[in-house]
Amino acid sequence: MLPIEILLSGYYHSGVYPDYTKEPSKLASGRPNVKNVTLLLSEWWGSGIVHAKVWISDRRDVYIGSANNDWKSLTQVKEVGIYLVGCPKIAKKWQTDRQVPCWSHFVDSKARCRSPLPGFVETQHVAGYPILSDPCMFKLQLQTPGHNDSSLQPQSSYLSFAPPELSFGKYQADEQAWIETIQSVGNGGTVRISTMDWLGQSQFMKQTVYWASLSSAISEVVFAKKATVKLLVAHWAHFINSTDQYLKSLLYSNVLCNSSKYNNCSGKVEIKYYIVPGFNLTGPASSGNGTGTGNIYPGYTRVNHGKYAVSDVRAHIGTSNLVWDYFYTTAGVSFGTNNSAIVSQLEQVFDADWDSEYAVPVEEFGEGNAFSE
Repeated sequence: MLPIEILLSGYYHSGVYPDYTKEPSKLASGRPNVKNVTLLLSEWWGSGIVHAKVWISDRRDVYIGSANNDWKSLTQVKEVGIYLVGCPKIAKKWQTDRQVPCWSHFVDSKARCRSPLPGFVETQHVAGYPILSDPCMFKLQLQTPGHNDSSLQPQSSYLSFAPPELSFGKYQADEQAWIETIQSVGNGGTVRISTMDWLGQSQFMKQTVYWASLSSAISEVVFAKKATVKLLVAHWAHFINSTDQYLKSLLYSNVLCNSSKYNNCSGKVEIKYYIVPGFNLTGPASSGNGTGTGNIYPGYTRVNHGKYAVSDVRAHIGTSNLVWDYFYTTAGVSFGTNNSAIVSQLEQVFDADWDSEYAVPVEEFGEGNAFSE
């Protein structure tokens, strides 16, 4: 009998917790080889959930990706993940004994030690976290069956975690990994980014946190490396309204790039919304009084849910939406690699979406929803 462990996230919200704990609780009931754990991250942070989606089988096969483990995600939502077969090095690094630092907010305040971080990092509601100058990387031989660019040459790969305390002083924080993937682009190269949500601030905190880390990294490579950055953001039933304004401000990098004849800047930012047909027909089929709503799809579906970035030399596949909360109060994980075959495949996945009829360009200065119909 093989042991099975299930780590289930939970938070207090109608329809999520405690409803989603019923099925795994029944699965574990009476089965000593099944372990069910509900982790309430909000009790540490006042916000956030476990947003990572990871499967490990026999300590050798690993899946990391955007898909939640329910039938809606696998049938009505567009997802992206990576499946590593026969890769015990990754599984071992994930399952290794890890301990958060004694100054972490995961430690009870009475038992917490003094933080070694500079004072400005301890200031509440200020984005920013010390980066690791030499984060843990490992060499992997990755074969990609069916792809002409497969190579047995070991290439650098990594795991990154959110929030930063879960990096355990060894792995890079997920925010750092996203930023360095953007910055890895070569001169005149292209960075491709796909996400469900994009927001230059926090979304769920009582005190709003302004967050410019990814926007700044994009503008930097546009100016310094003359790079093209293509950003694909999902437009769906639960689209964050202020996303429009933040995307417009990012597009303004194009204006700044060409604002002076002395600027040696030929990079650019391009942004599109990915719209899955039927996104506005999701939710309950009938209202409380039994009246039909016209919805034909389940709630929280019909959306491009993948979260990844790929430059011309590095691929990054994760579980975090590009919003401050997902990097600082929510548990997430990413896998990244310089494997050229995986880079090429992820570029093809992105380009297929970018060039499809479901991708709509965002206008720079339009009113209301900033996309062309």
